[in-house]
Amino acid sequence: MPREPLAPTKSNLIRIKERLETAEEGYDLLEQKREILVMELMRKVEQIKLLERDLDARIATAYPALKRMLIVVDRERAERLSRNITYRYEFEEKPVFAAGMKLSSLRVRLPERELKYSPANSFAECDETMVEFFELLKILTELAAVRTIVWRLAREVKKTQRRVNALEKIVIPAARESKFFIEAALEEKDRDAFFSCTLLKRKGVTGAAARVKKA
Repeated sequence: MPREPLAPTKSNLIRIKERLETAEEGYDLLEQKREILVMELMRKVEQIKLLERDLDARIATAYPALKRMLIVVDRERAERLSRNITYRYEFEEKPVFAAGMKLSSLRVRLPERELKYSPANSFAECDETMVEFFELLKILTELAAVRTIVWRLAREVKKTQRRVNALEKIVIPAARESKFFIEAALEEKDRDAFFSCTLLKRKGVTGAAARVKKA
């Protein structure tokens, strides 16, 4: 890992140590965040699995109910009845807190079930089909909301993982390499200074002894 182009000075050593400490603390915090996000993501995935199981069960009863209604009422008559049936759905953004984060999800307000055709044209099969598909729609909207949260959590996990990787593989190794380089360079300077001082002292002592001898 290439080090940072820093001069081997004590002030730079202090700065690089502070930077390394901050990077290591940030790495620990991001790693904890990533683990929390992954746990929350897995919990939501399990919730999706349960909703999908409920969805499959509701589909298994809703579509047979629809087939029975078409047999009893007749397809053309059912189509004529359906042309005059409308429902109002309201969509709004819903804030959701997951893993300590505020995420945006979707809330769908389903209309109340009500009879949209005259009692003379009513059949038990029609009522049964309407109930079945309202329940199916309820599961679908809840599933869509949870999947939205899962998608946003997965995106946040990916973003956090990129930051963790950057700190682990680039920032921290570069800071450590720079720290080791500066420490080694300063130690080398200290050794050179020590040897120079020792040499000067020896020369000073030798010179003084020579002068004393001559005297």
